[in-house]
Amino acid sequence: MNESEIVRQIKEYLKTVKGCFFWKEHGGQFGVAGLPDIILCLNGRFIALEVKTEKGKVSVLQEITLKKIRNAGGIAEVVRSVDEARAVIAKL
Repeated sequence: MNESEIVRQIKEYLKTVKGCFFWKEHGGQFGVAGLPDIILCLNGRFIALEVKTEKGKVSVLQEITLKKIRNAGGIAEVVRSVDEARAVIAKL
């Protein structure tokens, strides 16, 4: 399964989560480099999900950004499936 399909499945799941506000971050010249793929707010918590395939690797810049989010009190995780995204949400 490719990354865009995993993102699509996660977005469909997030649409079913009551009180969840989210968006898919699109990279590019006007975006913030290293920002995770999906950003959401749920029950007052800031959550960032970096989506990767089973073999996908997080770049150094992405890892730095995830750490900055965690240091600021947010939740930042690498997920490789909709089930892993569900598990992050379930912890809340």
